[in-house]
This record gives sequence, structure tokens and C-alpha cells, in this order.
Amino acid sequence: MLFIETDSPPPFYQEQLTPKKRQQLDQWFIGHRSQHYYLKRFEQFDRQGYLSPQWHWAAFFVTFPWLLYRKRYMDAIVYSVAGWSFIQLNIAIVLVMFEFVAMPYVPDIYQMAVRIGIAALIWVFWSFMVARWTDAYYYRMARREIADALNDHPRDEAMQQAHLRREGGVSLFGLGLGFGLFAFALIVIKVQFLPLVAKPKANEVLFDAYDTVKTAQNRVALIYQQTGQCPVDLPLTMGSQQIRIDIDTKAAGVAKTDCAVIATIQNVTFPIRYLNDQTLVFYHLSDSDDWRCMSSLSKKQAPESCSAD
Repeated sequence: MLFIETDSPPPFYQEQLTPKKRQQLDQWFIGHRSQHYYLKRFEQFDRQGYLSPQWHWAAFFVTFPWLLYRKRYMDAIVYSVAGWSFIQLNIAIVLVMFEFVAMPYVPDIYQMAVRIGIAALIWVFWSFMVARWTDAYYYRMARREIADALNDHPRDEAMQQAHLRREGGVSLFGLGLGFGLFAFALIVIKVQFLPLVAKPKANEVLFDAYDTVKTAQNRVALIYQQTGQCPVDLPLTMGSQQIRIDIDTKAAGVAKTDCAVIATIQNVTFPIRYLNDQTLVFYHLSDSDDWRCMSSLSKKQAPESCSAD
């Protein structure tokens, strides 16, 4: 689509056709959907005698479904294989270069956002280039199919019409297939690939939460042993932006306790936002020297030593 001839006259242009006949052939190829828009573009290319960039919103946002919608099946396959591979190759090259040249100067907290931003910019640039030449590409396809119809059926107008309606027009099935494949890709990303990114991040936050609350519990337990009271006003500095530590004489879900150290996970972002407000609790059993642990996390995520009573 980006390597369209800009010859004058445009490729496959049939000079012998009258304007009325050319418009009729164009209408058969375009179909009823967006006919006025494409007839206007085709007339512009015919009049100026060469192909030029124009803006096409559908191609910018959903190129692959648009190709299937307009029955450009083989081009859709080439675009999805060669085009996406080309984009991914460029993203990989730019990211590798950026990792060695500039990433050491980017704070750790912004590095992932920078990587995503670079990939998004490259993808948007590619979509921008495709959108500029989509009308010229579709015009070229129309002229090619019209030339084939005239060559194969020079005197049979009905066969010309049948050929152009078969090769042109729109396909609602193709449109649905395009968006269906997008939905399938998103599901695969969510189910297969997103956990690969989320699990290490979740483990890091959970380890930090357990280590922080355990350190606080050891300190609180020592004070409790010395004073016999729960130090609810004890200033703690081991909390963090993602882990809030509280000391209280009670804890949700625990009936028999007079002192509890509660770690609450907060301010974590995608893809582990589900950890927000989850808790790890070390609580002291009344009339005993024992401390126990419980968590609102699932059994798979909670530390082995913590289980809900």
C-alpha cells in the first residue's frame, strides 16, 4: 500500500472509456457503501492524472478489518504478515538501540512507559502512512479490476458487472472476521502473555508486603512482650508508597486478638491493580504468646505461613 506507483496516467487507466461508462464501472466495483466518497476520490485522481495521498480514517484505525470489508483478502494476509512483521522488526531495532544509548539515563519508574511509548509511536507512524495512501490503493485496485473485466468481457456488460460486483463491493462477513480476529488476539494477550508480565510484578509486591509486615510484627511483638500492651501509636518508617502498615487492637475477621499488624497493598497499577486493598495481617492471640498470620489473598498468592482462620 505504501509502494503505489505515482505514474501519469495512473496505472490500469482506461483512456477509451467515456466519463459516464467509467462512473458506471466504478459504481459496480465500489458498491452502495460509501459510494459517493470513493466516486469523488476516483474522479479527483482521474482529473489530476496521478495518484496522491489523501486521509482515510478507517485505514488509520482498523486497516486489517477494512481490507477484509472491501474484499481485499490476499492484501489483508500480506498486510498482516509482512506489514505487522515489518512494524515489529522496527520496534525491536529501535528499542534495542534505545536500551543501549538512552535507557540508562531514564529513571526505573519510567522505563516501561518509555518502551511502550516508543512502540506506540512507531505503530502510529505506520498507521499514518497507510491511511494517507489507502484511497490511492483502492483506486488502483478498482482500475485493475475494471481493466480485467473489460479485457475478459469486452462486449458483455452483464459479465463486466458480475465480475466487478464479485471482486468489489463490501463483505460484512469479512468485517466481522477482522474484528473477531482482533478480539481473539486480545484474549490471547490477556490469557497467555499478560500473566507473564503481571506475575513477576505481583510476586515483587507480595514479597515486599510480607517482608515489611514481618519486620513490623517482630518489632511490635518485642514491645508487646516488654510492656504487655499493643503499641498502636508506634511510629513506623518501614512502610512504602505501595505498602501501608497499621497497628490496631483488632483486625477484620479475627475475633480473639488484642494486637494486630496490618499491611495493606495500595497504589499498584496495571496489570496488577487487583492487588490494591489486599491485606496481610499478623495478629496476637489473646491470653497467649502466639502470633499468627492471615491474608485476604487467594491461596495461590498468600504466603504459606498465612492462611485465613
